[in-house]
Amino acid sequence: MTQGGRACVRGDQGELTSHAKIVSGFQLTVMRVGLFVTCLVDLMRPSIGFAAIKLLEAGGAEVFVPPTQTCCGQPAYNAGDRADAVTLARKLVDEFERCDYLVAPSGSCGGMIKTHYADLFGNDPDMRDRARALAAKTYELTDFLVNVLELADVPGHFAGSVTYHDCCAGLREMGVKEQPRTLLARMPGLQLQEMSECEMCCGFGGTFAIKFGEISSRLADNKCQHVVNSGADAVVLGDLGCMLNIEGRLRRRGDTRTRVLHVAELLAGQTQ
Repeated sequence: MTQGGRACVRGDQGELTSHAKIVSGFQLTVMRVGLFVTCLVDLMRPSIGFAAIKLLEAGGAEVFVPPTQTCCGQPAYNAGDRADAVTLARKLVDEFERCDYLVAPSGSCGGMIKTHYADLFGNDPDMRDRARALAAKTYELTDFLVNVLELADVPGHFAGSVTYHDCCAGLREMGVKEQPRTLLARMPGLQLQEMSECEMCCGFGGTFAIKFGEISSRLADNKCQHVVNSGADAVVLGDLGCMLNIEGRLRRRGDTRTRVLHVAELLAGQTQ
């Protein structure tokens, strides 16, 4: 995934290159951020990935996107396929551990890396240590923008109202709550209208939606009703899986008005 040749920074052998800028005779080290696009974003809505790159670069980071990246292994892990989950986790650690940070536009995938990778390598001390080291520098996108890059100005503009859905893994595994709201408050023209039960699950939960379809549908209906009751023009959130679930349910209920946007798209001004 590249954009204008800036996103994927690689050496001749696929290694991260050393980056520095010379400013008035001083050499400044550039922060090297590895963007884990996620397989769902790559396949279903790559605009989220490009929006994330725009935001990271706006904060002064050099963005590295390993072209061989695929899945974090979460679907296999949740399904009990530990062997495949370990294989994918090992591959991801190899791809990202030389970055200064790993950032994902997904609390779900970020939570897998940060919370569960060390457990996957319980019988491999060397890989467990490497996984823990990567976990320590893994961030969800808005958390990174607020607390590491300290992004003061966001590129996007939005004339209208939004309501925010707190995705389960981002909230509970990555501690993402105020960070997206802090960034949204910096957008001219945007009005945040909080919905009731904004922290309640939308019913997706990966394989949960398949295994417990009736429960999932009821949760999705409840979430959609709260979105509608908020009166907002759009519902904004940080995980594509939840986005697809909520948007699909809204459309099945006959709601063609409410927009469903990833927070990265909105902040970057890429909502078309």
